[in-house]
Amino acid sequence: MDQRQLGQGLMVSQQGLGCMGMSEFYGVGDEAESIATIHEALDLGVNFLDTADMYGPFTNEVLVGRAMKGRRDEVVLATKFGNQRGEDGSFIGINGTPSYVVSACDASLARLGVDYIDLYYQHRVDRSVPIEETWGALKGLVEAGKVRHLGISEASSATLERAHAVHPVTALQSEYSLWSRDPEDGVLATCRRLGIGFVAYSPLGRGFLTGEPANRESTSEGDYRKNHPRFSGEAFEHNLELVKNLEFMAEEKGVSVAQLALAWVLAQGEDVVPIPGTKRRKWLRENVAASSWRLSESDIADLEVAVPRHAVVGDRYHAAGMRTING
Repeated sequence: MDQRQLGQGLMVSQQGLGCMGMSEFYGVGDEAESIATIHEALDLGVNFLDTADMYGPFTNEVLVGRAMKGRRDEVVLATKFGNQRGEDGSFIGINGTPSYVVSACDASLARLGVDYIDLYYQHRVDRSVPIEETWGALKGLVEAGKVRHLGISEASSATLERAHAVHPVTALQSEYSLWSRDPEDGVLATCRRLGIGFVAYSPLGRGFLTGEPANRESTSEGDYRKNHPRFSGEAFEHNLELVKNLEFMAEEKGVSVAQLALAWVLAQGEDVVPIPGTKRRKWLRENVAASSWRLSESDIADLEVAVPRHAVVGDRYHAAGMRTING
């Protein structure tokens, strides 16, 4: 697989693997299949693995660490801190205090079983702590050799500027797909001006842009998408019509809807790296195949018509989640 460069010269496969769903949020996981999926990803050249301490909570880092054992030199490892959870799974809040930055990193290193993290993200911005204080602690982790690159997730342009002044930001990770175009409102331009790479999570719209969600029962028990604003009520029916537009285009081109949607994200710039999440090898192979397919300018224009930027109905998260983004 071809590689792309994020900020500060960090080279990663042009498509990464989001590991969250292997442990939580998207129904019951299968650890053996998840580990096999990570192994096959590495075999296929997908070296950019994305996890976070909150996934599980904590268990996803353990799983990723187990999967990469003996293959550490093949992996560009990314994890996150800041969404603080209890051992019982409860959500405590967003924490960006300097002391928590250090303790969270040490805990992640232990769970992953590694000596350093390639890319360490602040998962959400703690609005009660000056970003300079949080990033001062993160800079200390780099100086201590525990972390090689720093990133931030769902941050505003102003926050990016302030964090970058303390220590160079290698990547901003935010939701970006055909049905989530918010980064185009200015933050993507800020990244490019500052030399910050862009990592696109949920590039398949949490699975909606795969053509799979023919009905609400397509999400299993324990899958938080059952009550997601874009998967619920009239919003679901409206958004499903947009997917049908993609299905028509995909059939014409002999590709899957997921491959079409991923190809669109890949076409947004050499500094954009999507990290589609999956816990099954079948879907991994389909996603990886999208990296060898290129959209023409005409294709991109057709996709803009099929899924107009403001056509999607429903917020990206429920109200509480929406308050944590663009920090």
